[in-house]
Amino acid sequence: MIKRSSGILMHITSLPESYGIGTFGKEAYNFVDFLIKAGQKYWQILPLGPTGEGDSPYQPFSSFAGNPYFIDLDILNLDGILNKSVYENIDFGSDPEKVDYDKIFKNKMKVLKIAYENFIEKYNPHIDKFREENKLWLEDYALYMALKLKFDLKPWQEWETDIKLRKKSALTHYKSELKHDIGFWIFLQYEFFKQWTALKSYANRNGIKVIGDIPIYAAADSADTWSNSEVFLLDENKNPIMVSGCPPDAFSKTGQLWGNPIYNWSYLENSGYKWWIERIRKNASLYDVTRIDHFRGFESFWEIPFGEDTAVNGKWVRGPGIKLFDKVKDELGNVSIIAEDLGYLTEDVINFRIAAGYPGMKVLEFAFDTREESDYLPHNYDKNCVVYIGTHDNAPVMGWLQDASEKDVNFSKKYLKLSKEEGYNWGFIRGALSSVSNLSIIQIQDYLGFGNEARMNIPSTIGGNWQWRVKKEDINAKLAEKIKDITKLYGR
Repeated sequence: MIKRSSGILMHITSLPESYGIGTFGKEAYNFVDFLIKAGQKYWQILPLGPTGEGDSPYQPFSSFAGNPYFIDLDILNLDGILNKSVYENIDFGSDPEKVDYDKIFKNKMKVLKIAYENFIEKYNPHIDKFREENKLWLEDYALYMALKLKFDLKPWQEWETDIKLRKKSALTHYKSELKHDIGFWIFLQYEFFKQWTALKSYANRNGIKVIGDIPIYAAADSADTWSNSEVFLLDENKNPIMVSGCPPDAFSKTGQLWGNPIYNWSYLENSGYKWWIERIRKNASLYDVTRIDHFRGFESFWEIPFGEDTAVNGKWVRGPGIKLFDKVKDELGNVSIIAEDLGYLTEDVINFRIAAGYPGMKVLEFAFDTREESDYLPHNYDKNCVVYIGTHDNAPVMGWLQDASEKDVNFSKKYLKLSKEEGYNWGFIRGALSSVSNLSIIQIQDYLGFGNEARMNIPSTIGGNWQWRVKKEDINAKLAEKIKDITKLYGR
């Protein structure tokens, strides 16, 4: 059980590092220091996997690998494998408040290749140990990425048949032909985990725990689906038979079509849920607490025939339910998990989450829908939950106040006693922190009082998401003191 406490949600990409995107470098350590000064106990981030088209951390190329964009160049310089002159004048993006993913992909990866060549010359025996410790996924991922570049970034379903189907002769051939490139992708993972482990250790030593995030589904174009095809419902051409999404609701008349392949749950059950257990084991080693996205999908999920343009023609299908998480507890013990249980919840879903014992989530921006009584209103909470004003999928609260209906906004003002003098965002923060919920997590954008310009993601849209970055001067001692004061006031 998580003790009464609070934390801040800000993804690594949003840190104000000098070279176009947040990394595991100096500004990450500065943010840990800010959390300490602000009296916080948790830093919540989004998934750390390598992102592809659309730049979404929820559609990574691997469920086990880390995003090489987060490797800090100055740390490579300090380690003696990268000269600062190589990267200090490169264009990684001109806007300090937005990530330019095209420039990061084109220019940062070139710099990392130079670091790799220097690394090979020096040779570090620790990488051999790293390869052995991560052999379950590392070699397949590195080969997948090398092949992806060879085949002009095409999805693996469009590769040549022999390697698409992982025929032994093709695997042997490409492992030999692409040996140097495979080494590069392994080097990137070595550096990613080395730098992340050091950062997390610094946070933990200073009393800050990290909340990480597992997307429930794997991307259709990923090392997971290519190297573990049997885990997913794929046809003979390795295309998904059914894909993921959400049914139509008040927010979307056509639902949400995510497009991830659905799991072959009968295969997973027969294999003792090995793939999922290894995935949770890996994440439990990366984070102190793991948030599992779309947790209700383990009880029942919305599946849509592959090829549909919308989510309308889907249906609900039973998932593995408590059997999976009983197995997780048998294999891994009591892993600290937060269940993202937002959306349409049946009594079965609620009972499943209670049986699993994990805290669910409450979102204040969902609380003030005047059309119905809401479970998200603080007077309906029990202690075993995590309260947010909004998540990465919601507008910052000042944006919500601008866009929500007049009735809903007036209800929130009345319920939370919002005032301009206090600041509407601080009234929402007070509402979250003063609730009985054991844990309260606030987006940094809400502490800063930012609006839609600082939104991280608009669900079901591609382009323009995951780009927001904070300015260095905004994360300051005055804000830390204000956060610490309200945190202490409400016993967190």
